[in-house]
Amino acid sequence: MSRFVHPAGDRHAEVLPEDRPPHAPADLNTLDPTIWPRTSGRVGGSITIGGVDVRDLVAEHGTPLYVVDEEDFRSRCRDYRAAFADGEVHYAGKAFLCREVARWIMQEGLGLDVCSAGELAVALSVGFPPERITMHGNNKSPAELERAVEAGVGHIVVDSFEEIARLGFLADRHGKRPKVMIRVTVGVEAHTHEFIATAHDDQKFGLSLNSGAAAEAARRILALPQLELVGLHSHIGSQITDTAGFEVAAGRLAKLMVQIKEEHDVVLPELDLGGGYGIAYVEGDETLDVKEIADSLREIVTRVAESAGLPVPRLTVEPGRSIAGIAGVTLYEVGTIKDVEGLRTYVSVDGGMSDNIRTALYGADYTARLASRESDAGPMLSRMVGKHCESGDMVVRDLWLPQDLATGDLIAVAGTGAYCRSLANNYNYLPKPAVVAVKDGESRVIVRRETEDDLLRGQL
Repeated sequence: MSRFVHPAGDRHAEVLPEDRPPHAPADLNTLDPTIWPRTSGRVGGSITIGGVDVRDLVAEHGTPLYVVDEEDFRSRCRDYRAAFADGEVHYAGKAFLCREVARWIMQEGLGLDVCSAGELAVALSVGFPPERITMHGNNKSPAELERAVEAGVGHIVVDSFEEIARLGFLADRHGKRPKVMIRVTVGVEAHTHEFIATAHDDQKFGLSLNSGAAAEAARRILALPQLELVGLHSHIGSQITDTAGFEVAAGRLAKLMVQIKEEHDVVLPELDLGGGYGIAYVEGDETLDVKEIADSLREIVTRVAESAGLPVPRLTVEPGRSIAGIAGVTLYEVGTIKDVEGLRTYVSVDGGMSDNIRTALYGADYTARLASRESDAGPMLSRMVGKHCESGDMVVRDLWLPQDLATGDLIAVAGTGAYCRSLANNYNYLPKPAVVAVKDGESRVIVRRETEDDLLRGQL
């Protein structure tokens, strides 16, 4: 452990791990373009997004407030569509989905991944083409499977033997033959947090390659004429910043494809390598360029298929965070500011773990800036905390804010477009914030703020 002395003096001394040395940025007002939305900037000192001043957004819509840069979101969809022009791109709806986002995805020509009847309902409610929808989930209920079969979703990714039997029965009952893929647990452990690494054997998703369960799933599906086995699916984790794991996964999936061909004389035409591509949350975070991802995965799949003597399968990817993440910013109003002598300054805001649980859930890091004005004051080592009755209720664990920060100032937290609204909750009976889309100097609500009536609805 090392002791760090704040530039303002000993009263801000802090003890932090050596592997994460605190350092104040040279300018507390700058907006790193790798972290903030593509249309963000400062005008008259205030942060603007999509040509709209955050002060105006807060005056009209209140705080906390999720802000989505529509042009940023759509442009990242177009980047993926262009990079994977010879394959398929399915947006992972779990990152953030609402009816308007489903429309954006549809209009930009992407497919959509859903993993519940609710997410499917959102997509279908705006006329999303069902053939461009993939249904995921490790424990799909019979009702969810039936809804997917009835709707005619393009692919159902099977995750268990029980599901194969259920799906076969439902397909027969409805006179349909759904296309299915097998979610394969390939034994590749992504270098990420334990809770978001999803391809090692000891976890709930998929059918193990090592145990032979994936091969047995293929046998059972191919024995059912009601189901059409079209490919294999793998997802090795989230917030991944290199493609090495995908190469190992593709190689192992190719071996299973060879086994299926040799055993059943069936050549699977599709391969889905999932998503999980990382974004920058704080300065220095590594990211993956979309074109580099596409070129690398295409080369990997081609090489692996050819070496296995297989036709090159059609590649599908499932980006979510890397489309929605940077496009979203959350705005808060500063409440109490409490200097804890000898440690740090606690800055309390009017939200917290109900609108962003990622920090408490798995130690996520974020970048935050004073948003309603610029400041030339010196840096103040801070912890940005919420208003909930939990010591772990933190939005940003360690950050630098200007020493002249005051109650009523607005703080913007970058990179909150993915998994913040999706994981939002009503802890302490806080209503969920509104979601506002901004573009070309205009704003509009795409998900309204909850009210106390919403919180009480359903209670007897």
